[in-house]
Amino acid sequence: MDNAVILAGGQGKRMKADMPKPLFRVLGEPMLEWVIGACEGADIKNLCVVKGYMGEMIDEYLGGRYETVLQAERLGTGHAVMQAIPFLQKNTDGNTLVLCGDAPFIDSRTISDSLEMHKKGGNAVTVITAELDNPFGYGRIIRTENGISSIVEEKDATPEQKMIKEINSGAYWFRTADLIESLGLLTTDNSQGEYYLTDTIYILLEKGKKADAFKSENPNVVLGANDRKGLLMLNKTAREDIISRHLENGVEFTCTDGITIGRDVVIGAGTQILSGTVLSGKTVIGTDCVIGPDCIIENSTVGNGTKLNYVQCYESRIDNNVKIGPFVQVRPGSHIKDGVKIGDFVEVKNSVIGEETAVAHLTYVGDSDVGGCVNFGCGVVTVNYDGEKKSRCTIEDNAFIGCNTNLIAPVKVGKGAYTAAGSTITKDVPADALAIERGETRTVEGYAARKLRNRKKK
Repeated sequence: MDNAVILAGGQGKRMKADMPKPLFRVLGEPMLEWVIGACEGADIKNLCVVKGYMGEMIDEYLGGRYETVLQAERLGTGHAVMQAIPFLQKNTDGNTLVLCGDAPFIDSRTISDSLEMHKKGGNAVTVITAELDNPFGYGRIIRTENGISSIVEEKDATPEQKMIKEINSGAYWFRTADLIESLGLLTTDNSQGEYYLTDTIYILLEKGKKADAFKSENPNVVLGANDRKGLLMLNKTAREDIISRHLENGVEFTCTDGITIGRDVVIGAGTQILSGTVLSGKTVIGTDCVIGPDCIIENSTVGNGTKLNYVQCYESRIDNNVKIGPFVQVRPGSHIKDGVKIGDFVEVKNSVIGEETAVAHLTYVGDSDVGGCVNFGCGVVTVNYDGEKKSRCTIEDNAFIGCNTNLIAPVKVGKGAYTAAGSTITKDVPADALAIERGETRTVEGYAARKLRNRKKK
């Protein structure tokens, strides 16, 4: 079995926030999650996360998904990996991938392809590299006929070596047994007094073992962030890459201002995404939709031919040829079926809205099961909470709910039934009936004139 050790102990002082740097977010997800996702996508699932500064936040975020170890003192990258030796000793026959938890753009293909090369070459260590037009500040890869001989840091490089564009990404494959052995031979005999993981390469070469480098086709594998400006650049890079991918798949963007799309979002061809739209989580958008402007869709499914305008939708399903908005919120657990029309200032929560139903405006539908071809007048409220428990309403096919009707759950409106405008419905309404529940009107003559005289006297 192959392992991965993810170094996530960085404090990120220049971020000016009390949290580990790998938990800062790129397109709404912690950088650490991007790295974990790349490992999982490459079928590397035996992971150990090395935590450090405020490590309890790493544990809380992971929620027990993966093993963690603590680097109590910050004594270099080699020292960080040393903390994972007990984890590595459980499975010494395979290979171990070492990654930085704050370098989010490592990808599954790079991981898989570099592992294949690592195994075929019989390498003790394989450095994952990238080629940059401007490699300033990065360690340069010195290649030989049989692999690599060293990694030269910028400050130590000769003018000729500084011309090299292939640089170290900070990610490595090791034969696990070789990694454990070389970690035991690291020293702090350097200007920083730290254990450098890169020194393992020299140790393994001195033992006559092979070191090589795999050049990724993805130059962004080297990117990280040391401050908020760097984090902004990571978000910008990720956002542009994802939009570019969707453009290639036939999605239309007339303008990309304010558009943010998560890396797991799927969008069908012919769909138009308008400005200010944020799509995140495991969201799936069908074909030939219009989404936006200013929509927020999170962990939801949208069918084909649907139009959403100023809509916020969370953990719900919207089917085909639906038209919603503007200013509509669809809260978790909702299912909006084919052909539904929902107008302005409507909220739907944990409810099913049947085919071709119309919810025109200024209405709240919560904890309800609504049939097909139902019509809601303006200002309807399903009163689902009595202060102690929530109950459901049922509104069957072809019912007509008059303006300003309150449906006091649990209550059922039968097929084809009507409720009169302004009614507060507390009992079930039979099919095809008209329900009228209003207080008796009482008129007090002269009341307003007396009130006006009293105000004038005061």
